[in-house]
Amino acid sequence: MTARHSNVPNLTDFDLKLLRVFHAVVQAQGLAPAQQVLGLSLSTISIQLKQLEERLGFSLCERGRKGFSLTREGERIHESLNPLFSSITDFRDVVAELRGNLSGDLHFGVVDALATNQSAPLPKGFQNFTEQAPGVHLHVDISSPEELLQGLIDGRYHCILTPVEPTHDSIDSVTVFTERQRLYCGSDHPLFNETDADRILEALKHTTLTDKSYASLPSIDDPRVTDQGPTVSHMESNALLILSGRYLGYLPQHYADYWVDKGLMKALLPDVPDHESQFYLCTSKHHTSRSTDVFVNCLMGVLGSGAETSTH
Repeated sequence: MTARHSNVPNLTDFDLKLLRVFHAVVQAQGLAPAQQVLGLSLSTISIQLKQLEERLGFSLCERGRKGFSLTREGERIHESLNPLFSSITDFRDVVAELRGNLSGDLHFGVVDALATNQSAPLPKGFQNFTEQAPGVHLHVDISSPEELLQGLIDGRYHCILTPVEPTHDSIDSVTVFTERQRLYCGSDHPLFNETDADRILEALKHTTLTDKSYASLPSIDDPRVTDQGPTVSHMESNALLILSGRYLGYLPQHYADYWVDKGLMKALLPDVPDHESQFYLCTSKHHTSRSTDVFVNCLMGVLGSGAETSTH
């Protein structure tokens, strides 16, 4: 069989090592900042970059008094590295599974403010997974719903837990639990000491409410509120804005209880029905592995009471 590109050198373990050095240098934005990450001297990094450029046949970056910058070829090579490294990792995971071992890395993404949710005992799920797959290196990343969904599509996550129902056709999702959301104000807000429901409802027409950057939770769509406030992607940032006394916002009751107990926050309209946000455990149809299946089963064992599956 004729080689697809006969003038391109075969990729060796040594080339992969050099590519990882190049990747680290780009991530650090320079040779000197990459020293600590790589554990190599400046001269060694420089030599290895030169070796890589000689192997590839073109320059990857400019480095010198003017600073560090990628060439056009360097940008193209760097863009190809994440899928390359991901493919290698996936291949190793497949080999390990076929040999009867669960190993490699598993990346799980989740939104913030779930540690206090007794209906979502994630620590127990993690415990069960590490007992069943001690050879797998679990990475847990907290991010916004938008970033989690995009990361799952891109292959950066094997599994995510999000309050946003996915619509992408490459994602499978399971509804695992619901979370109560209530409208809160901080102790410095004018409505904090108001108890009359009618006056509160009237005041809400002229009150600024924080706006979620994702659509599944109530924000400016609340018909009682007309003024749009700052946009947030995390419950932590939402709580900080509410505590400022300048904004109202929705928080999970279990998460807000800490500040409520200290008298720093209170729920408005306690007799009005709460909003419930559904959470979805999601996996990709294109990045599957036995480790992911075991992980999902462990989380379903603690989250999945009455779960419903949705395939897009």
